[in-house]
Amino acid sequence: MAVSANRLELLQIADAVAREKAIDKKIVLTAMEDAIQKAARSRYGLETNVRAEINAKTGEIHLARLLEVVEAIDNDATQIVLEDAKRRNPAAQPGDFISETLPPMDFGRIAAQSAKQVIVQKVREAERDRQYDEFKDRIGEIINGLVKRVEYGNVIIDLSRAEAIIRRDEMLPREALKPGDRVRAYVYDVRREQRGPQIFLSRTHPMFMARLFGQEVPEIYDGVIEVKAVARDPGSRAKIAVYSRDSSIDPVGACVGMRGSRVQAVVNELQGEKIDIIPWSPDQATFIVNALAPAEVVKVVLDEEAERIEVVVPDDQLSLAIGRRGQNVRLASQLTGWNIDILTEAQESERRQKEFAERTQLFMTALNVDEVVGQLLSSEGFASVEELAFVDLTELAEIEGFDEDTAKEIQQRATSFLEQQDRELDDRRKELGVADELLSVPGMSKKMMVALGEGGVKTLEDFADCSTDELTGWQERSEGETRQHAGHFQGLDITREEAENLILQARVAAGWLKPEDILPPQAVAEEASDEEAPASL
Repeated sequence: MAVSANRLELLQIADAVAREKAIDKKIVLTAMEDAIQKAARSRYGLETNVRAEINAKTGEIHLARLLEVVEAIDNDATQIVLEDAKRRNPAAQPGDFISETLPPMDFGRIAAQSAKQVIVQKVREAERDRQYDEFKDRIGEIINGLVKRVEYGNVIIDLSRAEAIIRRDEMLPREALKPGDRVRAYVYDVRREQRGPQIFLSRTHPMFMARLFGQEVPEIYDGVIEVKAVARDPGSRAKIAVYSRDSSIDPVGACVGMRGSRVQAVVNELQGEKIDIIPWSPDQATFIVNALAPAEVVKVVLDEEAERIEVVVPDDQLSLAIGRRGQNVRLASQLTGWNIDILTEAQESERRQKEFAERTQLFMTALNVDEVVGQLLSSEGFASVEELAFVDLTELAEIEGFDEDTAKEIQQRATSFLEQQDRELDDRRKELGVADELLSVPGMSKKMMVALGEGGVKTLEDFADCSTDELTGWQERSEGETRQHAGHFQGLDITREEAENLILQARVAAGWLKPEDILPPQAVAEEASDEEAPASL
C-alpha cells in the first residue's frame, strides 16, 4: 500500500526535529502521539480514554479508545458491559480494557494549535533532559565556547548544543569579553532548574588553573606529576603545589617547560596572572617554607592542634614574606591549609625575652625564690608551676646548682602554691554563688568555675544550656570588619572540642542526655558486649 505524502511528511518532520535538537526520534513521535490524543479528546470528549499510535515506518496514524469492562455501566464513554465485551473478546473479564478503533479525524485550527504546543513542550523537555545528562558528567572539565551575549556583566556562552553562563564574580578582573569571542572556562556546577538545566562556568576557580596545567604539561595529564593544591588571587597572583611520583622528574621544571613555554601558556590564558610553582612535600614545615617563596625562612614552630604555624624570617625579608597587601602569606595559607604568623628575628627574640622574664617573675613570686633560681627554671624549659609540682624529682635535681634537697624544697613550694591558689579559687567560686554540682562535670576545674561565675553561669543547668561559642568566643563580620567576641573561657587555653565535650558531660550530669548518647557507636557496642559477657570465676 502506498504511503500518502502527508504521512511521509510527518516522518520527515519528526526526523528533522530529532536531528536539530539532538534527541531520539522516538521521543518526537511520542510527543506527536500525545498531541493527537489531546486533539482527539477535545472532539470525542475529555473523559474519553483515547490512544494514538504512529507507525514509525509508514507514518500511519491509528486512533483507538479504551473501554473498561464492568458489570454495570456508569459512563458510556469509558466503560463497556461485560456481555458486549465478550462478543468482541470471549476471554474478557471485569477490570480488563477493550480497544475500540476510532475513525480518522481532521484537525481544526484550534486543535492543531493545541497539538503544536504539546509537541513543542515535549520536545523542549526532552532537549533539557539531554543537555543535563550530557553536561552533569562534565563537572570539573574545561570547556570551549563562543560568547553569545553579555547581560548585566554575566556572560552567556554558546556551547553549540547548550548555553552556559559565566557570572560576573567568576570572571577575571579587568577581562572584557565581547560577543563572538572564543573562551575557555571550567565547569563547576550543573543544576536542573525549572527553566532548564543551568551550566555554570568559572575562570577564577582554583581548579581551572590546575586543568590548564593538565592540558599544557603531558606529565600531569599522564599522572606522573600530581597537582596537590592551588591558591589563587584571580587576575593577580597564584600558587600551585606539584609533586612528582617519579624521583627522576623535577615537577617544577616540567611545569615551567623549556624557556617557560608551558607556564607562559597558562599565564596568557589567565590574562597575565603571576604563578608561583611550589614543590609539594609531605612534611608540613617544609611545604609551608616552600609556599612562602620567594621569602627566606629562618625558623618555623608548628602548633598541630590549632593548625597554626609561626614563621621567623630575617628582618629585611618581612615585607617580601607578607607580600603586597598580605597577598603572599594569604596565598601560602590557602595553599597549605595552615594559619601562618610571620615574625622577624628581632620580634621573635624580643618575644622570647619577654616570655622568659614573665616565667622568671612567676617562679620568683610563686616559689619565693631569687631571680637566679627563677631564671634557671625558665631556661630549663619549665613554663608553669604545675609542671614543677608534678615533674619527676630527679629531673629537678639534675639542674646545674641544684641538689636533691633543693629539688624537694622547690617541689614542696610549688605544691603549696597550687593548694593556696586552689583555696582562693574555691572561695571566689563560692562568693560568686557557683553551685558545687558543677564540680561533678568531668574535666571541670575551679578556675573554669570562677570564669563561669563571672559570666553569670552558676548552676549545672545554666552550663548545660551553654553553646560552644559562648565558652570559647566567636567572630562576627559587620560593615566589612571582623569583630572578635570573648567567651567565658577566654584566656584559659581551652579548645572548641574540649569546650564541646564539657557541655555534653554537663548535659549527661543534668539528665538531659544518656551516657551512650555521647559515645561513638563502636564504644557503645563494646560497652554492651561487656555487660552481656558472663562473669569469670
